[in-house]
Amino acid sequence: MKQHIPNAITMLNVFSGCVATVFAVLNQLELAALFVFIGIIFDFLDGLAARLLNVHSDLGVQLDSLADMITSGLVPGIVMFQLLGMSQTGGWNMGLASGVTETMRWSAAKIPTLLPFFGFLITMASGYRLAKFNIDENQATSFIGLPTPANALLILSLPLILFFHHNDYMNSIILNPWFLVGLTLLSSFLLNSKIELFALKFKNWSFKDNALRYIFIIVSLALLLTLKFLAVPAIIVFYVLSSIVTKASDKTL
Repeated sequence: MKQHIPNAITMLNVFSGCVATVFAVLNQLELAALFVFIGIIFDFLDGLAARLLNVHSDLGVQLDSLADMITSGLVPGIVMFQLLGMSQTGGWNMGLASGVTETMRWSAAKIPTLLPFFGFLITMASGYRLAKFNIDENQATSFIGLPTPANALLILSLPLILFFHHNDYMNSIILNPWFLVGLTLLSSFLLNSKIELFALKFKNWSFKDNALRYIFIIVSLALLLTLKFLAVPAIIVFYVLSSIVTKASDKTL
């Protein structure tokens, strides 16, 4: 019976990804982000449950990647599609309700070019990365390339910054089509790069053995408390840079 528990949790990730997909298609990007975050929590919990229960299966590995393909692969691609559409149409609805700015929308019927479809490069790169991960036996304690959940959080942070920070300067950057195209290319590259990144997997609770992980968690919490949604891109940058620096330091020792 216990061997089915991790897979059941993974199916909750699948469900969260399906709900997030619906909201992303409807351009309810803040709700899409919420369910992607919930799905990523389930993605963490299924692996934790498998380790605690000491149950592992090939089915679980495949199911986990298929769930990630929805939650952390398809949804970010749709979100980038929507953001690229916004950058092309300028179709913002700034109507006020009870003094609160409504979320900003655009109409898919107004897409003047094919540029928004470029956002699905993220989905394709995510699928390629997940397929490689399933056949790679060298990523048990670390990752080669940016994990799809981390990439999903990066992409989903953009509409949250737009909707909740109300910063005209940041909005102008995020809705710049060149910025979005550049981020799409960077995201796709990082997903399938050869950069070795540490995994947040604790074999024990010793600070000495997990110093980098504890420092990363503390810095991430501090950034979230001070910068809110703006912290997400900063955390991803810190994650990549700290991994590169640590790896370089290890090689010189």
